[in-house]
Amino acid sequence: MSLANTNAGKIPATVITGFLGAGKTTLVRHVLENANGRRIAIIVNEFGSLGIDGELLKSCGIAGCSDDDIVELSNGCICCTVADDFLPTMQALIDRDDPPEHVLIETSGLALPKPLIKAFDWPDIRSRMTVDGVIAVVDGPAVADGRFADDPQAVAEQRAADPSVDHENPLHEVYEDQLSAADLIILNKTDLIEEGDIAPLKQTIADSTPRAVKVVEAREGRIDPAVLLGLLAAAEDDLDARPSHHDGADDHEHDDFDTFVMEIDEIDTPDALIARLEAAAAAHDILRIKGFLSVKGKPMRLAVQGVGTRFRHTFDRPWAPDEPRTGHLVVIAETGFDRAAIEAAIRG
Repeated sequence: MSLANTNAGKIPATVITGFLGAGKTTLVRHVLENANGRRIAIIVNEFGSLGIDGELLKSCGIAGCSDDDIVELSNGCICCTVADDFLPTMQALIDRDDPPEHVLIETSGLALPKPLIKAFDWPDIRSRMTVDGVIAVVDGPAVADGRFADDPQAVAEQRAADPSVDHENPLHEVYEDQLSAADLIILNKTDLIEEGDIAPLKQTIADSTPRAVKVVEAREGRIDPAVLLGLLAAAEDDLDARPSHHDGADDHEHDDFDTFVMEIDEIDTPDALIARLEAAAAAHDILRIKGFLSVKGKPMRLAVQGVGTRFRHTFDRPWAPDEPRTGHLVVIAETGFDRAAIEAAIRG
């Protein structure tokens, strides 16, 4: 890959941002599966005490992708812990005897991208790395439903159908910041959107960005890595073109969100549990449920991913012989939720 003269010799990094469940991990896996021998390192910022997304990547069985190439930062939002976690991690990567040729940084759904981009101005990092591009992954069906509509009138019209917009809009601000920082926007899950709604939706997203940014359609995060990598954006030199709701603020908080982990005994069948998860998510306005479960009589581990009331599950890998077959679910919801009621609904 040829780099701009000012960034010649620097390791390019791609920041992949997007709201909870938009499909960032699926996109990263697709890039790894099509790396064609290229040395790519992954940094995963997980919100919650279990590294579910990192586990999904590590268990993918992709040739040439070792566990050493996947680093999980699970001590809090990456944009809040830049100095403590992110910078030392990046330093360790570039100091390797065989440093990666490219770094993918999968942020949590709550992370603001701009503080992360600013971190690349740190002297020891700036001389050796550059932000090749910021990719915003958009959950197409969620946006099509008006969950993050920019038009206040559209937000008002959606309040009856979506209680989450009936208070201040931290989620909306995070979404806008992610679009504002992007060099490329991936409209994901287009297979779940009516064909005639896709073009207007892409235009709405493009109109909400402060500068011209390409919006690309995707299903299951299947985008040619050649489209994602090699953007040569040098985003750390272009911060003024990426406005944020938090410009001028010393920091930000995520007090609007909280998370907990449930242990789940072996289940009889996935369908009954998925039905309870869907009902719990609807009744308690849960943002995200994800984890791994054990199904009686099945040698494979069941991976569960839920965004709102939409759930998917698949058997991802065999249980290891010495691995406890105890399931875990991470639940993410807005602060103030009734944990006991949620657990009771899920356990049935």
